[in-house]
Amino acid sequence: MEIFPEIFSDVKKRMKKNDPAHDFEHVMRVFSNAEKICKKENANKKLVLYSALLHDIVSFPKNDKRSKNSSTKSSLESKKILSKFPFTDNEIKIISDAIESHSFSKNKKAKTLEEKILQDADRLDAIGAIGIARTFALGGSENRSFYNKLDPFCSKRNPNDKNWILDHFYKKLLLIEKKMNTKSGKFEAKRRTKIIKKFLSDLEREI
Repeated sequence: MEIFPEIFSDVKKRMKKNDPAHDFEHVMRVFSNAEKICKKENANKKLVLYSALLHDIVSFPKNDKRSKNSSTKSSLESKKILSKFPFTDNEIKIISDAIESHSFSKNKKAKTLEEKILQDADRLDAIGAIGIARTFALGGSENRSFYNKLDPFCSKRNPNDKNWILDHFYKKLLLIEKKMNTKSGKFEAKRRTKIIKKFLSDLEREI
């Protein structure tokens, strides 16, 4: 399926200054994840891939108070962009609704297949080897310490990822596998979660 080059270029341009964890390469990985899931789940490729391409068109930094509204803003912006191209009103609604509901922090239950696939595709990029890299890249950019030296693995306390990077694994990343929607998404999440658990085990031996 061909993507309108004008939309592709627009997204790439808008995301040029984003942090490494939420840059255009993140969008392309989510796009690839969505494409793979789409094939296995027999979904509408056009709707799924455009929702993946536009899902982070507006991305506020995580330490910005507006961050929780990124998906809503992206949804609204996607409508403006798609309205300039040959999409039906119904197609635009399906795509923008998927974008609105993809945010992990908002914890919205996916209703349509398109919403389920976009959630899964985006969440897969938060785990596995790439998830580890993104977590430390973002934590480093916000000057957080690697871990709480008294309890690095949150054995006796609630995780606080505002202060310690490693806490984010316990607050979010290790929970993702159980929140996946599609069969193929769950399968890949299980594989990637094993990578995270091995990393944590290796790290525990080293520190």
